[in-house]
Amino acid sequence: MTKLRILLSQRFPALASRDFSIFWVGHLFSLIGTSMQSTALPLLAYRISGRPFDLGLIGFATTLPTFFLALPGGVLIEHVDKRKAIIFLQIVMMLDTFVLAFLALSGVIQIWQIVVTSLILGTASAFEITARQAMLIELTGREALPNAIALQSTAFNLSRVLGPALVAPILLLSSRNGEGWIFLLNGISYAAIIIGLFFVHAKYKAPVSPRTRPIMEEFREGTQYLVKNSSVGLIIVIAATIGIFAMPITQQLPVVSKDLLGQIGDTKSVVDLRNSLLYTAQGVGALTAAFSIAMNNTARWRGLRLILGEAAFILGMIAIPFSRSLWPTLIIIALMGWGAVTQLATMNTLIQLQVPDNLRGRVFSIYLWALQGVAPFGSLLIGWMTQELSLSRTALICGVISLAIIGGIQVFQPKVRQVTVADGLT
Repeated sequence: MTKLRILLSQRFPALASRDFSIFWVGHLFSLIGTSMQSTALPLLAYRISGRPFDLGLIGFATTLPTFFLALPGGVLIEHVDKRKAIIFLQIVMMLDTFVLAFLALSGVIQIWQIVVTSLILGTASAFEITARQAMLIELTGREALPNAIALQSTAFNLSRVLGPALVAPILLLSSRNGEGWIFLLNGISYAAIIIGLFFVHAKYKAPVSPRTRPIMEEFREGTQYLVKNSSVGLIIVIAATIGIFAMPITQQLPVVSKDLLGQIGDTKSVVDLRNSLLYTAQGVGALTAAFSIAMNNTARWRGLRLILGEAAFILGMIAIPFSRSLWPTLIIIALMGWGAVTQLATMNTLIQLQVPDNLRGRVFSIYLWALQGVAPFGSLLIGWMTQELSLSRTALICGVISLAIIGGIQVFQPKVRQVTVADGLT
């Protein structure tokens, strides 16, 4: 056991930290439950209303709080105990999930109730994500931080494989209200990370300083850093493009399952199984990316990795309209999953390594705002376009727009790639 632990610590230095290991395991179990809910919820909503716009509306409600709260949240998180903040926010999300489970199991759930619970979940997440990302360096130290980020991504994407895979048999075995049981299991899964955090100690935590300046003054300090460090600013522009035109397309996977790949005579079980396969394929691609980054996250490859991740996701979007059978579509979705994680994990690492400790919460909150804060409007836009134009046309149009913006940055502003060499870490 000792030799195995030494071997793991050499390959995955973040796991040498007892505190990070406890946190990582608890978070993995919680993420599996979250992934199960993320798979079942759009399917339930689409079955209730049959409108692609409602899928976009739910995505809008989930991410809208980030638009308003991510920026001030980044300032506030720097002045509180991050571990205690995460515990509180995880409890809020757990209670919200139990309410959703009760509504689904009682058979009275409606679209507006899904939107409201999604809004509450998004509000807690707007603070929790920033606090969790800022806490990583407190558990591992700066040297092991890139590996900690990669392992976090691995946990998230392992859950995206296991979660959808568990959803299919639950729905098939449940004669009715199967989604409600999935939501209940997700609520229970929050206990893993909440309990784990009570046993975690932030070994590298800097003293929490009381807030003595107005929020806007502290936030302005973060924006001034971005103006001076244009390479990080360009990464945030890329994140905003992804948040508006690219990532929301994945919320339409139930439309791919039912409409784009639908066959005459399809039963509910067939559609549910196909939907789970699509989410599983996305998770397999994402997990492959996360694990490869965790195994090798040296600075010299980060620029190339960023380009490849962007290309895989955008070209996958453009390819969706031309696929009308299941297996080619699964390959496309898997490549998009790989591309999404590759680019997001790389951008996350670049930002966290570049930014000084005293600005990390603020700058990361700006990145989160660019990626997820603008996403509500992307969700509504893509939901409306899918309903009015069809998913095929929407994916093609948004893919071309993303290619033009992000491709232009990569061609005319190569400094966004050179930042990987500037950090000096391997």
